[in-house]
Amino acid sequence: MEKILSDCIFCKIVKNEMSCYKVYEDELVLAFLDINPLNIGHTLVIPKQHSNDALGMSDEINGQILKVCKRIALSLKKLDLNICKGVNIYSAIGSDAGQVIFHTHFHVIPRFRGDNLGFKRGSNIELSGDELLDLSEKISQNI
Repeated sequence: MEKILSDCIFCKIVKNEMSCYKVYEDELVLAFLDINPLNIGHTLVIPKQHSNDALGMSDEINGQILKVCKRIALSLKKLDLNICKGVNIYSAIGSDAGQVIFHTHFHVIPRFRGDNLGFKRGSNIELSGDELLDLSEKISQNI
């Protein structure tokens, strides 16, 4: 696993070759405001070490990223930003999931009533109980 990639925008931010609006930093993780936010306060949390996605990161670093995501989410809820009552925390892994920058990153997005963001509720597919059981067994066998 590469420590830093010269052509990665997030690695450039880590190396201070590009500026950011930093909200948190420690020895493993950097968090900064997204310059194309989905909502006010939308923050990105990244490892300082390069990895394409969270599946390639160590459990230690992923754990620290989630701790920082939690701290930022709690901070956002304390601010008077349109009365933030909820937060989405997610990471897209792979282009089919919508990943655009291939450096592990988690989005911390404050949510406000009526902001018209969000994941579609409901189901896109229907599976029978037998199909769900079969799928759960297959997934369990590969963990």
